[in-house]
Amino acid sequence: MIKLTNCLPYTQAKYKSLATTIMAIFFSLTTPVGIAIGIGVSKIYREESTTSLIVEGVLNSCSAGILVYMALVDLLAANFMNPRMQSNLRLQLGANVSLLLGAGCMSLFHF
Repeated sequence: MIKLTNCLPYTQAKYKSLATTIMAIFFSLTTPVGIAIGIGVSKIYREESTTSLIVEGVLNSCSAGILVYMALVDLLAANFMNPRMQSNLRLQLGANVSLLLGAGCMSLFHF
């Protein structure tokens, strides 16, 4: 349990050990509970219904939005805010063009 809590991001906030343990337990139970809910819903799920298509579209768009946010803000911000990048206009232009081309290619070749 100690090793699990050391790799989780909320340990960097220096919570007390009881709060950290409770959060680790909830973190560990999230997936099995989600699987159980999914199994229960699959018995009554109608794939072609309007409601299920709307719910699936909303959940897919939420997860895509979170993925884009994490990629742009958390991962790329560190690279784009690098002093070497900030001082070189040609490097900035190349990085931005590469980012846009990569995003464009991913949207075109989505399978």
